[in-house]
Amino acid sequence: MCASVKRRCELSVAVPASLVSDVPHLREKTFKIGLVGRAAAIFRVDEVIVFPDLLGFDQSRDTRLIAAVLSYMETPQYLRKRLFRLVPELRYAGILPPLRTPHHPVLNRVRDLGFGEYREGVVVSSTNAGSFVDVGVDRSVLVSGVQLSVNSRVTVKIVELGRHLKAVLASRGEVEAYWGYRVRVSDVGFGCLVKEGGFDLVVATSRRGVRFMEVVDELVGRWKEACRVLVAFGSPSVGLFEILEREGLRLGDVVDFIVNMVPNQGTATVRTVEAVYACLGVLNLFVSGL
Repeated sequence: MCASVKRRCELSVAVPASLVSDVPHLREKTFKIGLVGRAAAIFRVDEVIVFPDLLGFDQSRDTRLIAAVLSYMETPQYLRKRLFRLVPELRYAGILPPLRTPHHPVLNRVRDLGFGEYREGVVVSSTNAGSFVDVGVDRSVLVSGVQLSVNSRVTVKIVELGRHLKAVLASRGEVEAYWGYRVRVSDVGFGCLVKEGGFDLVVATSRRGVRFMEVVDELVGRWKEACRVLVAFGSPSVGLFEILEREGLRLGDVVDFIVNMVPNQGTATVRTVEAVYACLGVLNLFVSGL
């Protein structure tokens, strides 16, 4: 598999907790969340943020479901049994599409490992000699000299092959390939999320926004200078304008750009998942190397 290079700047995507409120059954909810996870991986999103969009309502059940499914998808298959318990939210995890990102290798034998290769792993035991980590092959690798918490997830770099497999701890930041997304549940509404998030560029998607091609040069110019970018989407029932009005805020005062990524749409509405694919796909044409 050809490893996609990660983005220069960090790209976050924000979706509302009511993302799956328009579908009644857990199976359909799971499938819909899975489409968002696939989009995040396809377009090399670094972070998916789930934010509450119904003030005064308890949305913990929805946020828990979205976060659980997205986190499960992002985790390499060989680590899932160790890292995830049998919970109701993952009842239909079997229908989720595989991501096939660089950190989801399909080769599972020791002889398939390469020197200097990065792998995601889970700590299976810890001794005075170090920690043994399952990296998805038929033998664990030893990370010498460190005692890590059992069942913790780590990123490692293979430094010795042969009879004694050895690795060193690595950070996701040093991996040159796209290495999946992380999932974050926000406790605050979208307005506070943006204010406290430290983003250099915030893009809101809306049917009421300006056509993307009218601001593409300015937006791409801002993107080139940014280190952290946030792209936000509305819910199945209301857009970001209405969500911000509920918070007593104006969308234009919170974000840098409000763009319509699907001008002249042929349907009455564009669903959130459809908007995610359309928006990230169009943006990718202009900022794929940024």
